[in-house]
Amino acid sequence: MENKDVNAEVMDKMTKVCICKAITRDKIKLAIKNGANTLDKVKEETGAATGCCHGFRCKKKIEKLIEDHENGEF
Repeated sequence: MENKDVNAEVMDKMTKVCICKAITRDKIKLAIKNGANTLDKVKEETGAATGCCHGFRCKKKIEKLIEDHENGEF
């Protein structure tokens, strides 16, 4: 594994996409890879976007991750 891949992997495990529920980018990406291809499916699988802000802060980030996966970017 290349160094930049390792760094990206570490950052995914540390970066919180859903701040309210402390859901990491790694957890969301894994759910997407496992078939959660809509915001509602990601919410159901991870609990993201179900906190006190109801997705106000993370909805667009999650949708971007779904789009990136559909485009083969991860």
